[in-house]
Amino acid sequence: MAGKEKGAIVQKEARAPPDSDQTGMKKKTLSLWCAYPDDLLTEGAAEACAALLSEDERARWQRFRFERHAREFLATHALARTALSHDYPLAPQAWRFQENAHGKPAADPECGLRFNLSNSLGLVVCLISHGVEVGVDVAPYSHAEKIVELAPEVFSTRELAELRDLGGDEQMQRALSLWTLKEAYIKARGMGLALPLAKFSFLFGGVEGVRLELDPSLGDEAERWQFCLLDHREHRIALMTERTAGLELEVWEASPLLSNPTRLALRGETGFSRLEATES
Repeated sequence: MAGKEKGAIVQKEARAPPDSDQTGMKKKTLSLWCAYPDDLLTEGAAEACAALLSEDERARWQRFRFERHAREFLATHALARTALSHDYPLAPQAWRFQENAHGKPAADPECGLRFNLSNSLGLVVCLISHGVEVGVDVAPYSHAEKIVELAPEVFSTRELAELRDLGGDEQMQRALSLWTLKEAYIKARGMGLALPLAKFSFLFGGVEGVRLELDPSLGDEAERWQFCLLDHREHRIALMTERTAGLELEVWEASPLLSNPTRLALRGETGFSRLEATES
């Protein structure tokens, strides 16, 4: 399946994935940052990133049993600090964070920025907005088969019905899209798995493209949210944000992680709007 959708958000011929013809959004600044844990294999890179962390974060990093998981953690937390400092005049090492009861981080003290993180062994991402809640999730294409196996446990009845009507690669792609969208929604809500996965659905097809449907028991309105799907380096990324007057999505790449970031091209239909940026 990986051969069909390579580099879909940041290559010059980038395109959104097959299931990404979503609801329109207007323009305002939203920043998606990408970094790669394997960049920390370069001599001195891990130590430079570790120097940015708080004492507690360094202790957590050092407790990982497997080096690849430690590298993933370090890349995620160093990226968060450098990305936030790109939008706010505070040094990366000066950031302090607090978590809510479900583990969603926020800047402490409050600075007006909202952010969310997601990580895999090959790609870590940070989504930042000004004043509206956000959620982001990333999953590698290679996880699609496992997601299909888990579908009865994580998807709603209506999502399952649509998924079972598909076959082969199309089913794999849909499962990956559903997984990341649902994760991005629960992370944007800041409730984690306390939010029942069967009580909300992302439904595909029809004139609306992809639409979110919520059970009234969740105390939320689908119209509150905007979302999209993007692909990059064999990964599916789902972005979720509260609906706002306008949105302009910027994509940044930090590679090597502590180098000057690169603004990446984004072309094609997304849930936010039709975006055709050029690399700068």
